[in-house]
Amino acid sequence: MTWSAADVPDLSGRTALVTGASGGIGRETARVLAARGAHVVLACRSTRRARAVAAWVGGSTEVVELDLASLDSVREAAARVRDRHGRLDLLVNNAGVMFPSYGRTTDGFEAHFGVNHLGHFALTGLLLGLMTGVPGSRVVTVGSLAHRAGLGGVVADRARSGSGRRSVTAYGRSKLANLLFARELQRRLGAAGAATVSLAAHPGLSPTGLWHGDAPAVLRPVVAAGMRWLAQPPQAAALPSLRAATDPRVPPGAYLGPARRFGSRGAPVPARSSRGARDVTAQARLWELSEELTGVGYAFGPAPVPAEPAVGVCPVTGARG
Repeated sequence: MTWSAADVPDLSGRTALVTGASGGIGRETARVLAARGAHVVLACRSTRRARAVAAWVGGSTEVVELDLASLDSVREAAARVRDRHGRLDLLVNNAGVMFPSYGRTTDGFEAHFGVNHLGHFALTGLLLGLMTGVPGSRVVTVGSLAHRAGLGGVVADRARSGSGRRSVTAYGRSKLANLLFARELQRRLGAAGAATVSLAAHPGLSPTGLWHGDAPAVLRPVVAAGMRWLAQPPQAAALPSLRAATDPRVPPGAYLGPARRFGSRGAPVPARSSRGARDVTAQARLWELSEELTGVGYAFGPAPVPAEPAVGVCPVTGARG
C-alpha cells in the first residue's frame, strides 16, 4: 500500500519534539507535523537555524537548544521541555552525524556513538516521564541502512575510541545501536504497561546535510553515483519517520523504511533489519552500558528476555523483521 504525508492524521492538541529539525529530514518531519496541527518543539544545536525553520514551518512551534554531543546540553534541554510542557505525545530522535569534523564528544565518547545513540538515549530517558501516561504517545528513533555495517557491535572500549571519525563501521555501529535501543525500549515499555510505544524508521538515501561531513576519499565517487540513482528528496525520506510517529496501524516495535531499490527510496513500509539488530541479548547489554555511560536511568527495569530473538510481523502487510 502507498502512504504519503496526506495520510498523517489531525494532530491538534498534541506536542511533538523533533531533534535535528533545522535541516533535511528533521525539517520536513517538523513541517508536516506542524501542518497537521501539532505543536512542534525544534530541538537543535543551532538555534539561529532552528528559528529560521520555525518561521518557514509556520503553525505552532518553539525552539530548544540541544547539542547531542554534550550530555550537559541534553540535560538542560530536557529540563526546559519539562518546565514548559506537562506532556509530550511524540519524540522523534532524528538528529545525527556522519564523518564529523571532531573525533570525540564533549564527554569523551566516539562522536558517532555519542551523538547518534548516547545523546538520544539520555534525552529519551529524561523526557519519558512526560510520555508514559499519554495514550498514543510514541518514541521514533531514526536508524539507517548503514546499521548492517556495524560490525563487532558496541562495547565499552569502542564507545570511548577517538579513531572512528571517518569510519563507516563506527557510523554503522551507532545506527545499529539506534535499532537495538528502539527495540529494547519497546520491550521495557511493554513490560511496564506504559501507554508509550517505541518504533524505528530509516529514510533510505537522501542528499541532506548529513552527507556534508568528511567522508573517506574512496567513498566519495560511490556516494555521488548512488545519490544520482538511489536517493530521494527529504520530503520523501521523512515519510518513514512520519508514518512511524502517526499511523495507528503501525504496531509497537515496528521498523519502517522505503519500499524500493534496496530500501533506498519509495513509500514507507515495514523494513528488514540485520540479525544483529534483533539480538535481544545485545539490546539488553547496550542498555546497561548506555545507562552507565550517560548516568541516565529509566523509571522501569529490564523486561524478561525471550529465549529466541523476536522477529516482528506487521499486521498490516505481514512483513517480517
